[in-house]
Amino acid sequence: MCQVDEEYNDQLDLTHVPSVSKKCVKCKEATAAVVIRAGDTYCRSCFKEFFVHKFRAMLGKNRIIFPGEKVLLAVSGGPSSCSMLSQVQEGLSQNAHKKLRFSPGIVFIDEGGAVGQSVEERRQTVVQLQAAFKATGFPFHIVPLEQVLDLPGSVVTTIPSSSERPAGAYKSAVGRFIQSDHTNGPAAQEPEETPLPDVQESQTESLQQLIRSAKTLTAREDLLNTLRQHLLVHTARTEGYSKLMLGDNCTRLAVKLLTSISLGRGAQLAQDTGFSDSRYGDIIIVRPMRDYSVKEVAYHNHMFDVASVFIPGLDTKTPDKASIQRLTESFVTKLQADFPSTVSTIYRTSEKLQTAGRSSSTAATDNHSGGRCLLCMCNLDTATNAENASAFKATLISEQLSQAKRPGATRCSSDTPRPNAGQRCSSGEAGDCGRTEGGGGCCSSSKTVETDDLKSLLCYSCQLTVKDMASLERLPQYILSEAQKRQRRSQMREEISEFLLEDGDEGD
Repeated sequence: MCQVDEEYNDQLDLTHVPSVSKKCVKCKEATAAVVIRAGDTYCRSCFKEFFVHKFRAMLGKNRIIFPGEKVLLAVSGGPSSCSMLSQVQEGLSQNAHKKLRFSPGIVFIDEGGAVGQSVEERRQTVVQLQAAFKATGFPFHIVPLEQVLDLPGSVVTTIPSSSERPAGAYKSAVGRFIQSDHTNGPAAQEPEETPLPDVQESQTESLQQLIRSAKTLTAREDLLNTLRQHLLVHTARTEGYSKLMLGDNCTRLAVKLLTSISLGRGAQLAQDTGFSDSRYGDIIIVRPMRDYSVKEVAYHNHMFDVASVFIPGLDTKTPDKASIQRLTESFVTKLQADFPSTVSTIYRTSEKLQTAGRSSSTAATDNHSGGRCLLCMCNLDTATNAENASAFKATLISEQLSQAKRPGATRCSSDTPRPNAGQRCSSGEAGDCGRTEGGGGCCSSSKTVETDDLKSLLCYSCQLTVKDMASLERLPQYILSEAQKRQRRSQMREEISEFLLEDGDEGD
């Protein structure tokens, strides 16, 4: 206990805080230029060697990109994607120690129309990135986001890969590539410059109406991410690329993992955050920057003059509680400042997640049976695929009870007149469909896609996004057309279900 008349005559001992080593932890000779973590100090040359080794080790360890394969680099202009572009450019140079063996291309999605940028602001951004892309010597494609409104329905279908590679094919492909490379030598190519497409004002207005139809910023960001990915996959398919390389870093994936859990995408975490994602079949998405933190990328870009372009997004200058994505990002970054192992712990957890592999025949069956989500193209975690004790089933029962107690709702019964024979209630369940008596009866024969009909084709997370939309009429036509096609196929299958053989009936 502290006493009033107590005297403190002894001098206080000073505690010496251990200082950071001023020598590089690798070469032990040069002066340290950067501190990544406590105890990890690197000089300039060793840090660059460490940074380059991470990138090439990630590609070499997974062995997904084969020699000579065409890879499309998705560059958004941010620090991480620009650093990825710099790594690829340096890895293909003549004096590279472990030279990369694929053929790269660049794609930039201009999202200025969705975030409300003026035509002049979008032109300035495109000019800056166009100059940087020309300096690399790679073919590049600048695609405005407005083109997502005119995509074909094949974007939301899984196309099986044309070639199945057997075990050991990677080593033999590397040997053939090295032999041909030494024989013929590298051929210099002029960068292919695609003309900038003209964007009509009506298309920009339609895109803005689509984004504004989502009531919350959370739904807008999720919808924008889905549309961007559809356009990237379509560009890769039309230009003949088999791999799509994204610049998601470790910090971004940690935020994405927690955000996905909050949005109900727990079943899709392995595909959303893993190194490779094969949900589209013929186009495989890879994330080679997933081992880098934001701090490492920032140090590398500053020390070696890797330029980036700031492009405002939907969440620019928004408060922390504006959306689930912003709140999660603020939580992770603030926690990382006090506990430096936060991001790495979340990232290592994501590495342990796995998804069940599916063959190309199973993927084709999923397309015809509607086994994949219409928007994110992941396996459905709803309807018959969900367990009875799952949170989704509890939410579904709660919605049905709420609709049953709503005043003015009518019950689907055999006495209710139906417009066409053989048509079922849009809800697909016996009981209240939630439509009033003045709305054309219990089962309306409208040709437009209703919300309940579309929800049956979506995973739980995408259902929440669609639920926040004011109107489904703003959705791109390729999504609505594919929804109607799946509904007709499902209805036809139901009509002939009694004539179909089950898996266990063939031997009877």
